[in-house]
Amino acid sequence: MRPAVVCAAVLAVTASTAGAAPAVSEPLPARMADTGGGDQLITAEAPGKDSTTGEVIWWENAGGTWSRIGSAEARFGANGLTEGRTREQGTSTTPTGLYDLPFAFGADRAPAGTGVAYRKVTKKSWWCEDNASTSYNRWVNGLPEDCAAEESEHLIGYPEQYRWALVIGFNYHKRVENRGAGIFLHVNGRGTTAGCVSVPASAMRRILQWADPDSAPYIAIGTTSGATRITRY
Repeated sequence: MRPAVVCAAVLAVTASTAGAAPAVSEPLPARMADTGGGDQLITAEAPGKDSTTGEVIWWENAGGTWSRIGSAEARFGANGLTEGRTREQGTSTTPTGLYDLPFAFGADRAPAGTGVAYRKVTKKSWWCEDNASTSYNRWVNGLPEDCAAEESEHLIGYPEQYRWALVIGFNYHKRVENRGAGIFLHVNGRGTTAGCVSVPASAMRRILQWADPDSAPYIAIGTTSGATRITRY
């Protein structure tokens, strides 16, 4: 083809595409298999199963359209993420899946405007993680006789991480022994977590002020691709 003809062809293509709007992908919740059925969703997404960092985004649905409300850098388990249905306790992995958020708690007072149920941590506050206990994966005020202290968390002992936290409903409603206990969305500590998801304190404050129990907020945890991709849940 002669140069003049080539130039003309290029100009024609350019003219035909110049006014076209760039392709915009659907927001993440719209691409998910399930969002919990409510109008609020938190997504905690990591690049891959071995990742220890990623992003938390909180979303709201209005009239069938999901909008991004806020975001923050997230930290995950020291050994990355794993499928929640087959996770094993003590592996320092964050369980993937879709979970409800039963209640919030913290060593500090609830941030002004918090609407979700909130429990203030005291010296009596423990999270029982003893598989043999009837209180396994439960908040308890005073450690029960059948729950070993060395296998549980004395919540007041973590004033930084548990300044504010939301309980993630992993292995909470139908408890399976050795699956895992005490999985929360909480404030960052010094590094990775033992299986929780953590964010900066400023983000945790905003999430608690935003979360509305009437909107049935859920959290989805997963990766960008692969068997644990967040869109599966």
